[in-house]
Amino acid sequence: MAIIEANNLRKVYTNGTTETHALRGASFDIKSGEFVAIMGPSGSGKSTLLHILGFLDRPTSGSYIFEGKTMDDYSDDELADIRNKKMGFIFQSFNLLPRTSALENVELPIIYSDIKHSERKGLAKKALESVGLGDRLNHDPSQLSGGERQRVAIARALVNEPDVIFADEPTGNLDSKSGQQVMQIIQELNEDYGHTVVLITHETNTAKYAQRIISLLDGSIDSDAEVTDIKKVNDELIK
Repeated sequence: MAIIEANNLRKVYTNGTTETHALRGASFDIKSGEFVAIMGPSGSGKSTLLHILGFLDRPTSGSYIFEGKTMDDYSDDELADIRNKKMGFIFQSFNLLPRTSALENVELPIIYSDIKHSERKGLAKKALESVGLGDRLNHDPSQLSGGERQRVAIARALVNEPDVIFADEPTGNLDSKSGQQVMQIIQELNEDYGHTVVLITHETNTAKYAQRIISLLDGSIDSDAEVTDIKKVNDELIK
C-alpha cells in the first residue's frame, strides 16, 4: 500500500516577472516500509520535493496524497498535527538547541503533547538509547561529536514513532566514518522497525543504503529504479 502518492507535482517560484520551475511534473508512489533515496545535483528539485512531501510547502499544481488523503483535504492544523506525529525529520545541520541537553533536545517534539512529563523523559531516553547514546543523555551538543549530534537528531525524529522519516542530506556535515554509522542506523530503522524512509542526497555512497533510487534532473524524474544490490549501485542512475 502506498503511503505517499505524488501526481504530476509542479512548483514554480515567482520573483517579479521571473519564474523558476523547481519541479516539472514529478509522479511516483512510495509504499509503506520502503526506503527510497531521491538523488540529483544541486538545483534538481530535491529540497523542494522534500518540503512538499513533508507538508512544509505546497505544490503549484498537481496532487500529493498522504495515507490516502490529498494534501488539500487537510486543514492547516491537521497538516501540523500529521507533521508532528506521523513524520520525523533529520537535517544536515542537526538543528539542535545549543545549550540544551541531548535528552531535552529529543523531548522537544512531544513537549506540547498530552504525554506526562515523566513519560516524555522515558520516551526520549529510549530513543537516545536506540541510537547508542544512552551514556550521553545530559551532554550538550557542544560536548558531542558531529556523528553523535546527528544521532541525537535521529533520536528526536524517532521519539514520536513516526510513520515516515525524511532525511535531508543527513551525512553532509560528517566525516566518512560517522556518515557510515548514521546511515547504518537509518537502514536499521527501516529494516528492523519498518519505518518508511525518504532520503535526500547527492552522494552515491549514501544512496546505496536505499532499496530504490529516484533520480531528479532539472525538476523532472530522470529515472526510478530498485537497487537490487546496494553494494553495486548502477552509476547510470546517478546523474
